[in-house]
Amino acid sequence: MTPTTTPTNTPAPPPRALTPSRTTATATRVLRQLTHDPRTIALLILIPCVMLFLLRYVFDGSPRTFDSIGASLLGIFPLITMFLVTSIATLRERTSGTLERLLAMPLGKADLIAGYALAFGTLAIIQSALATGLAVWFLGLDVTGSPWLLLLVALLDALLGTALGLFVSAFAASEFQAVQFMPAVIFPQLLLCGLFTPRDNMHPALEAISDVLPMSYAVDGMNEVLRHTDMTATFVRDTLIVAGCALLVLTLGAATLRRRTA
Repeated sequence: MTPTTTPTNTPAPPPRALTPSRTTATATRVLRQLTHDPRTIALLILIPCVMLFLLRYVFDGSPRTFDSIGASLLGIFPLITMFLVTSIATLRERTSGTLERLLAMPLGKADLIAGYALAFGTLAIIQSALATGLAVWFLGLDVTGSPWLLLLVALLDALLGTALGLFVSAFAASEFQAVQFMPAVIFPQLLLCGLFTPRDNMHPALEAISDVLPMSYAVDGMNEVLRHTDMTATFVRDTLIVAGCALLVLTLGAATLRRRTA
């Protein structure tokens, strides 16, 4: 009598930490979905340009004022719009069950987060290029340094907004709640970043808080381009801090993804 063997269910090996093909496929899917929503595309691409255009002619009688704050806002506007759109779009995927179905597939968390970042980062490149070109070559923003450095900081700011949006979407139960995170996440940085007054003129406690907020370094980086012809060590430090914060927040966003089991 031959013994019978009981088949065992061997769990599938976990997906690799990061696979370029899966990351690209995720980014392509997200971009394809966004192309079916022209209002979102308009928000991403046009709103920063419209805001800069309005700002230029608000200060029509004082072009120096536009020069002094236009560069800073060139980095702030992309961060805000990317934060809003990314947080809402990602929340839709969570609440609709799409994210859960994707996590049930052999798809690593790193692939998923990197795919979202790649998709929205592609839009961020377009957004930042249009806003920078409009400000410098059409609205006459007077900068001492290279406009390409302005574009670099604007792009990093947009990627930071994308990372923050991906992260906070994990803590919102509805699109309304996702929007409510804006006063908590964006507004304090906006007030303390040095846009309205130099940070060293603030109360010491507020200055200390501003020193750990990434938007402060985004504004500082823009101001470095505004005032210096060459790339300075301070500019390099500021851009590395903004890029490092974006990477850190993306890592935290990956930690919020949970693969449910039956």
